[in-house]
Amino acid sequence: MNRCKLKRNDQVRVVTGREKGKQGKILSIDRKNDRVYVEGLNMVKKAMRRTRENQKGGIVEVEAPLAISNVMIVCRKCGPTRVGYQIKGQSKARICRKCGEQL
Repeated sequence: MNRCKLKRNDQVRVVTGREKGKQGKILSIDRKNDRVYVEGLNMVKKAMRRTRENQKGGIVEVEAPLAISNVMIVCRKCGPTRVGYQIKGQSKARICRKCGEQL
């Protein structure tokens, strides 16, 4: 299990696989299995039972998880990049490895 430098609501781009080149926002992270759920990407059809919350039921499209290694965070200036850290006094900030801008 690796240390994950991504967080919820980060803008990421898929760098390998079927969804290569597409961008989206991280909905959730499964740190135990090194997987991320990205909004609108890797959609699969799932049969849902009728419940009080879901009155209709039937077949629904939901996001399936992607491997963390297949996504990269997107910097506003330079695009997909790695994440670095910079320590200033008591605070620790995530920065872009290419341009040094705070993420």
